[in-house]
Amino acid sequence: MDFQDSPEEAEFRAEANAFLSKHLQPKDGNSIRERGDDYLQRAKDWQKVKAEGGFAQITWPKEIGGRGGSPMQQVIWNQEESQFDAPTGPFAIGLGMCVPTVIAFGSDEHKKRFVGPALLGEEIWCQLFSEPSAGSDVAGLKTKAVKDGDDWVINGQKVWTTGAQFSDYGIVLTRTDPDVPKHKGLTMFIIDMKQEGVEVRPIHQASGGREFNEVYFTDVRIPDSDRLGDPGMGWKVALVTLMNERLAVGGSPGPDWKEIMDYARDAGSMGDAAFRQKLADWYVAAQGYKLTKFRTQTALSKGETPGPENSIGKIITANHLQDICNSAIEMQDHYGLITDKDKAPAEAIFQQSFMWAPGLRIAGGTDEILKNIIAERVLGLPQDVRVDKDKPFSAF
Repeated sequence: MDFQDSPEEAEFRAEANAFLSKHLQPKDGNSIRERGDDYLQRAKDWQKVKAEGGFAQITWPKEIGGRGGSPMQQVIWNQEESQFDAPTGPFAIGLGMCVPTVIAFGSDEHKKRFVGPALLGEEIWCQLFSEPSAGSDVAGLKTKAVKDGDDWVINGQKVWTTGAQFSDYGIVLTRTDPDVPKHKGLTMFIIDMKQEGVEVRPIHQASGGREFNEVYFTDVRIPDSDRLGDPGMGWKVALVTLMNERLAVGGSPGPDWKEIMDYARDAGSMGDAAFRQKLADWYVAAQGYKLTKFRTQTALSKGETPGPENSIGKIITANHLQDICNSAIEMQDHYGLITDKDKAPAEAIFQQSFMWAPGLRIAGGTDEILKNIIAERVLGLPQDVRVDKDKPFSAF
């Protein structure tokens, strides 16, 4: 494939860059952006500006608020937006994972009700999958939904739910039939995060952030009309969400080989042979990931759906980030203990990212799960032994 822009793509790239330059400031080189107390409102304002400008969801059909553009136009927009200080975090999960699931499995009424407000930044969504005993093995979840007339009553707990504290709606995966194999007894619903019986408890992370949450459900009633897919078909619905999740979390915001090379040059560490070897390894890994993303672009350009190879990106970038930050902190010697951005070298971007990187190796599937996906679905190796296959969930 020729990765140079076609004339049409070059025209779109220029249009996107002009729009971004009008509304945002370019990144200043610090890849960990200061969020501040007004970050959520800034994100909502930017999402509305994008939607009104026709750049919110480029590949979505015009009839539901999108641009009706090509996948390559979406790739180009993402590339250009990444060069600017764009506050996109609160909408990444909703527009990247949840709302596409609603579009795929929801009713016309769902699409009319939810898609527009999400695109305009008026409503935020979260994804309620993981539980204390069902993280990477999502199908092992225990949160149950019991039919009661025209409603379903949900009881249970979710954990590591990103953005739940400021979300308006979510998609929740529940167990509706424990007497069949675990993948066959699940059902997905749309849930109002503000309704009675939903309790959100933010988790204070080692990095100082509070992006993740525990969510408890106590006799939460959901109308059957807010079910996504048929009862017991929740795993099929969840796979659509998870495929979008793999693509959405493939990269990692944080220092890369360029930033640590610049820091090492300023700190006088470029003469260290061992460091130069590490720098070469990081560069090679980054180039390998770049070429892997080109495969995704090739699939998109042909109108195909990217496959399980998207799992490769998160394994590379999450470990890459942790290793780079660890090396930078060691380079700082005793100053590496300082986490105050006003006092630490390089505004503490390496310290902040080092504390956050382990979470990235868990979110969206652990390293081990993703390696299994790559082994089985990309390389065609034999599957792991599953003792619970074809046995009812209630038997365990």
